[in-house]
Amino acid sequence: MKRTPLYQKHLQHGGKIIDFGGWELPVQYTSIIEEHRQVRSAAGLFDVSHMGEIAIKGSGALDFVQRLVTNDVSTAVPGQAVYSPMCYPGGGVVDDLLIYKKSDEELLLVVNAANTDKDFDWIQQNIGSDTEAENISDSIAQLAVQGPLAQEILQNVCDHDLDIMKFYHFAEDVTVGGANSLVSRTGYTGEDGFEIYTSAKDAQTVWDALIEAGSSKLKPAGLGARDTLRFEAALPLYGNELSSDITPVEAGLGMFVKPDKGEFVGRDVLAAQKQQGAERKLVGFEMAERGVPRSHFDVEKGGLKIGFVTSGSFSPTLNKTLGMALIEKQFADIGTNIDVIIRNKAVKAMIVKKPFYSKKYAK
Repeated sequence: MKRTPLYQKHLQHGGKIIDFGGWELPVQYTSIIEEHRQVRSAAGLFDVSHMGEIAIKGSGALDFVQRLVTNDVSTAVPGQAVYSPMCYPGGGVVDDLLIYKKSDEELLLVVNAANTDKDFDWIQQNIGSDTEAENISDSIAQLAVQGPLAQEILQNVCDHDLDIMKFYHFAEDVTVGGANSLVSRTGYTGEDGFEIYTSAKDAQTVWDALIEAGSSKLKPAGLGARDTLRFEAALPLYGNELSSDITPVEAGLGMFVKPDKGEFVGRDVLAAQKQQGAERKLVGFEMAERGVPRSHFDVEKGGLKIGFVTSGSFSPTLNKTLGMALIEKQFADIGTNIDVIIRNKAVKAMIVKKPFYSKKYAK
């Protein structure tokens, strides 16, 4: 299995290591609930170095990315990040990614770890002669500082004025803990937060600097808390809310699909879904009876299958058991009673509004 440059740090902090898509990563250090609440109340430090980074360069770089993804990257200015699905011709999702626009001729794609090789192959299949793509994942480490105190902590070891960094923007050549880094402000937890991209060789130095700067306000957090945090904010996880069989419109991400920008892969199918409405819809639900819904559990109405659970968990913030499900649109109204099939038993639930947790991002 693969290890990130921060593997030894996880061991030093008592991380419980699991196999996560071929990577040895910490699911937790103390407990998922404790780390979850730490991020909601103060700040948590995540190692997300397993994520993939693909550099796109050349005179045709912007045009190529425009044809590759559903969102409109042309409206972004240099120093701005754009979230977008990347789709197959049939509208299903290859991956969802962050696009860091350095210039029209240089963009950085940040992709999901398990999809890195697949994404890079897809990019190579579609790339033009005026553009080059390079998988630089192995040379990059990524750390994420998330929580209401994230800016205060990071500013102690960062030479860039974070007050001027807007949400979904980034700055290059920033010194963090003595290391040259790219710093962005996006987040995957529902809280304000920053990502630090630095060279793999500097990762441990940056980690130590952040831990020292944060003192009791910043603690390491594992993959378990990362998942419950993103789940409460109803943020999609590839393989759950998005897949080759689920379109962005079905997943409630139609705002990131821009048919008017011109041609892109999957445009015809997605434009039709946006205009006519998709047959399936991603909804949130709350369990009315005891039971934890898990990914791919069936959802029924009146004994008939109407869809399936995409994610489910106990919510440490709301003290409820919640889930998201992709179901037939005629059953998707808030307040509709449904059944989740848990261990061959129909367990009652009700459709509720999402996100479950109000996002607290910077302006």
